[in-house]
Amino acid sequence: MTLLIQNCTLETGFNVVNQQVVSTKTERYDVLIADGIISNIAKEIPTTPEMMVIDAQHALLLPALKEMHIHIDKTYFGGPWQACTPITNGIFTRFEEERTLLPNQLDTAYERACHVIEHYLAQGHHHIRSHCNVDPYIGTKHIELTKKALETYQDYLTYEIVAFPQHGLLRSQVLPLMKEALSMGATHVGGVDPSTVDRDVDRSLATILELAVEFDAGVDVHLHNRDSLGEYEFYKLADYTKQANKHHQVTISHGMALGDLAGEALENMLETLISVGIDVTTTVPINRPTMPIPYLVSQGLKVSLGHDSLTDHWSPFGTGNTIDKMNVLAQRFGLSDELRLSRIWQYGAGGLSPLDESGQQTWPYIGAAANAILVAAESSAHAIARKRPITHVITNGICAYQQSNPIDQGE
Repeated sequence: MTLLIQNCTLETGFNVVNQQVVSTKTERYDVLIADGIISNIAKEIPTTPEMMVIDAQHALLLPALKEMHIHIDKTYFGGPWQACTPITNGIFTRFEEERTLLPNQLDTAYERACHVIEHYLAQGHHHIRSHCNVDPYIGTKHIELTKKALETYQDYLTYEIVAFPQHGLLRSQVLPLMKEALSMGATHVGGVDPSTVDRDVDRSLATILELAVEFDAGVDVHLHNRDSLGEYEFYKLADYTKQANKHHQVTISHGMALGDLAGEALENMLETLISVGIDVTTTVPINRPTMPIPYLVSQGLKVSLGHDSLTDHWSPFGTGNTIDKMNVLAQRFGLSDELRLSRIWQYGAGGLSPLDESGQQTWPYIGAAANAILVAAESSAHAIARKRPITHVITNGICAYQQSNPIDQGE
């Protein structure tokens, strides 16, 4: 398939006054896509009868987005409104709810997962990493339905599935089920708070890494614990990552303790995580100290964004809108100038952004995978600050979403 995007705007550099970036340079281009790859970028590309043509009408072309932490398997999305019940025993309240909730949801779980995926496509995503319950109450049924839902949309997105022992790998005695899940196609081994849920940090983390080695899988562990306890878990995870030779294959999700560490403690932690290639995914929480994302990235730690959920029994507040999430990040850290706003795009797009920090164009380029979105914005900084609407989503060279008359969300 050949797709021609006419009259799109590309970022080409920064305008600098008194050694400060004051705005972003842009130019109009046509972009040709063939077989899922960007094959030509020019001021004017002639059309041919076999081409599908999109007139961008000067919309800004930006790298498509990645959702790196979502649970599509246990969502209320696509069903009737339901708020959360009050928590009376921390996360164990939610564990207890899942005894009956998850089995009762099985009849609608696939359809609701599909609703979530379609929403993410419309929000500009070309990749989803979904955590998927493996527990005594539903076994590996959620792995099966999650894989089925994601495969339904495999022409439009790539995906990863984390076999997630929500109730504790050791606590819920699901090691055989985890092996079954990985045999069924889960790509990552999950885990959760080994000190407070499994009550055995070493045995929990050792088992997670042993599974990852046995099944040649990645690792993505939820670590919510704060301060020194979370810090201890980070160091232990780094130790087991090194022992298992799983460099650059391990993610810490949430990583709350990174919002508590400062000074030498933070520097030592950064050195340790970077040395074994552990990356971090955050939801940019606003109700607690947030890890210092711009600083962490400036020091070489890879940070990505996730929403965790849209609406489920854990939270009713998710949006799946990563442009909105980037706006929250910008406000959280006071990033209001053109340069620093523009740098945020990389957190939601797997490290891609149109310009590097010096203003050199790095995307799009001939040979790049054709995963892009068109946004009614003047620059990526404008898109983030004003939460500008997406007009088209191109994934794997296919127009996966088109909004003919996007609702204006402010200048």
